[in-house]
Amino acid sequence: MKLDVLSENLTTQLDEIASENNSILERAYLSVEVCRNLLSNLKKQVLQEGFDTMATEIRFFKHTKQVPLIELIYFSEIHSFELQFPKADRHSQLKIIKKKVNKINRFFLYNIDFGRYIDAGHTHFDKEYFTRDYLDSYHITTSKFYFQDPEFCTPRDMLLGKYRAYQKLLKYLDERRFQLKKSLNGKRHPIKRLHWPFSNTDYVELIYALHAKGLGSKNSLSIVKISDYLSQIFDVEPKDIYKTYQDIKNRKKSRTLFLDELTTSLISEMDKSEK
Repeated sequence: MKLDVLSENLTTQLDEIASENNSILERAYLSVEVCRNLLSNLKKQVLQEGFDTMATEIRFFKHTKQVPLIELIYFSEIHSFELQFPKADRHSQLKIIKKKVNKINRFFLYNIDFGRYIDAGHTHFDKEYFTRDYLDSYHITTSKFYFQDPEFCTPRDMLLGKYRAYQKLLKYLDERRFQLKKSLNGKRHPIKRLHWPFSNTDYVELIYALHAKGLGSKNSLSIVKISDYLSQIFDVEPKDIYKTYQDIKNRKKSRTLFLDELTTSLISEMDKSEK
């Protein structure tokens, strides 16, 4: 399976889970299962077909396998963190978050050379890091094995997955900390949500258009995350986002019906103001 297709399919599955589950624990659990199943299928494919060249093997363990592996580690960490997270006392919650962040920062410090290698886009150690021929020379460094198998691991593919997952986890923890501090300060009053007078389909069409234009790209926000933010502004509870989007794509006439109506309304308003 091509990397872009693999990534898109997994992202769609994870976003569907997010849209259907309000509980972060349930979402994390289901996401882990999806990633494990995908890794199992990839493992079967590798064991059956192998690799034609060393370059193909490196590309698989450095890029292809990382797509589900990063998400597996990320959601495994979230699940473990949220299970142990205090249910009350905001100050205690902030201390737990700080402790976790410090632990992650120690991991980055301990693996600083590898991090520089990855972030700089170097490739001169790829043969040793991302092929199975060097497992005896370069031992697997991460102590927590999420998906361990000598036939399906290289000396550093697990470490790379953890490195990328921890980068994502820091963003998650920063958001958790921000929300807690905001609730402690109590300076911001809840914003009364605006009435959404349009349909669910119109809403889905709008968020996809905003996403396509680049909204949330700076923070790599998914469609579901963008919807979460907008639903805090508009009084709307989106349903079946992905199914609705497919229906929009399958329209026989205009596939941007709501956007067309918005454009028409705006032009009409402009024309009125110029008279």
